[in-house]
Amino acid sequence: MSAEPGLGSHRCGIVGLAGRPNAGKSTLANRIVGQKVSIVSDKPQTTRTQVRGVLTRRDAQMILVDTPGIHKPRNALGHRMNSAAADALHDTDVTCLVIDAAAPYGRGDAFIAQSLPPDSVVVVTKADLVRPNVMVKQLAALAELDFEAYFPVSGRTGAGVEALVEHLVDRLPDGPPLYPADTISDAPAAFWVAELVREQLLEAARDELPHSITTRVTEWDWPLIRCEIIVERPSQKAIVIGRGGGRLKAAGTAVRSQLPDGAYLQLAVKVDKHWQQRLA
Repeated sequence: MSAEPGLGSHRCGIVGLAGRPNAGKSTLANRIVGQKVSIVSDKPQTTRTQVRGVLTRRDAQMILVDTPGIHKPRNALGHRMNSAAADALHDTDVTCLVIDAAAPYGRGDAFIAQSLPPDSVVVVTKADLVRPNVMVKQLAALAELDFEAYFPVSGRTGAGVEALVEHLVDRLPDGPPLYPADTISDAPAAFWVAELVREQLLEAARDELPHSITTRVTEWDWPLIRCEIIVERPSQKAIVIGRGGGRLKAAGTAVRSQLPDGAYLQLAVKVDKHWQQRLA
């Protein structure tokens, strides 16, 4: 999203997105930046670490931190994700509590809200999925939080996002840009490719593939990129590969379409039942 320069001094700061898993944080971050900086899935806990997207305008630069959904952890990965979210929110100039309009406001939301500063902004996402009266009821329930401002938006359609961005930019401190104007994310290229592979597998396998999967680039010798897909059980390996290797091939084709011309992506699947424990 872009705008004409304002009359004041240049603003620059960090905006953090906090919320439960699958609240719509990544879709919102991608919409604000104008390009994909976080992978998106309809499965909760898709985002596993801090992802920074950068919106640069002539009058401001906003560094947007998309955090993992805060949840009750059941394993080492869950604890690591919660820690990543908490760490990211310590250094923000503005914090947004992202709430799913299509889900009732619950104890998980309240737990997150109580840890946020009183000048936080409430962003109710997925406005395109609910009727206006449902959104009104959700906003009324959230009014008890007494936060600084409330915005109903749709990260998918962009409805309401422009007003949110203007409000957030107005809240940023004066300062020069921290990133070059053409930067949209500070994620290393290898991390981004691994995330694209994981996104495609989550999309292709739907309910068959649990979250016990991770990806990492093990070789980068352009144009060759070798990405390793790690699962916990042999049965999951078979799911990732698919009948006749079709699922793995389709994932590779989809990822290559998002890479520069000439990239050669090689995918390999490995079983390691303890990979989550090693993250602790």
